[in-house]
Amino acid sequence: MGATKTDHFTDQQNKIANIAKALGHPARIAIIEYLMKANECICGDIVNELPLAQPTVSQHLKELKNAGLIKGNIEGNSICYCIDEKTIETINKYFSKVINSVSKAKCC
Repeated sequence: MGATKTDHFTDQQNKIANIAKALGHPARIAIIEYLMKANECICGDIVNELPLAQPTVSQHLKELKNAGLIKGNIEGNSICYCIDEKTIETINKYFSKVINSVSKAKCC
């Protein structure tokens, strides 16, 4: 089988791209912001905060979890979600490098 297009890029480039893709929907940004505010919550709490149906919220949570932006623990019949600090640190380091590089650049 042939190589996929992502095979031509580094693991780090693919990781940052997956994180950015997961953040590419306003509902997911709203979920991240809610988790920052609440620090922890169950899916039902998130559904009450957003103008979306429960299955839609669950799909957005799945995308955020697959990208490593959130993690969840099963507590009884519910899943308690919180932000994954390691992934946030990864994107913080990446964008810090970008900001430092841009501030030093002398073009355009």
